[in-house]
Amino acid sequence: MSPHPTGKIFGEATGPQRLGLPDPTRMSEAQHAAHDAIAAGPRGKVEGPLAVWLHSAELANRAQALGEYCRFGSSLPPRLSELAILVMGAFWQAGFEWHVHAPIAEAAGIAPAIIAAIKTGNQPVFTEPDAQAVHDFARELLHTRAISDDTYKITRHALGDRGLVDLVGVLGYYGLISMTIKAFRVDIQD
Repeated sequence: MSPHPTGKIFGEATGPQRLGLPDPTRMSEAQHAAHDAIAAGPRGKVEGPLAVWLHSAELANRAQALGEYCRFGSSLPPRLSELAILVMGAFWQAGFEWHVHAPIAEAAGIAPAIIAAIKTGNQPVFTEPDAQAVHDFARELLHTRAISDDTYKITRHALGDRGLVDLVGVLGYYGLISMTIKAFRVDIQD
């Protein structure tokens, strides 16, 4: 999916980004170490909300380690974890998150029509029961702040116990990402 021509995907707040990468010449030893750990990991770079987190090196270290697990090591296949990330990004209207993860989701096997429906808040049509379960679980948890017994049972059957716990972890981590994007007006990078 190509980015929106204006760089604005969801009509983010106008105004300059509030915090970005700390000045490298003024970073503490802990901030440099956190930066280097993120850059050396599977992401290969420090940008967006992770750059903001460097203002609190300990948070950056702990959050990026959780994020590395959620994105690259959880029991969920990328198709399902990226689907959950898109549901979270659309809920928060977090343009940076959407800009990064919509193409990854498509490459992982999420159909463009499903991606478009999630972005606009419409109900996607799924052919895979596990994808339907992930989508419905994520939306229900976000919109009702609870999970019905039926949704729990369906999702647990589709993902198993570990997958269900990992799904909630992915949603929680990307909720933190989304809040960071919104609170600090994290811009979409070129």
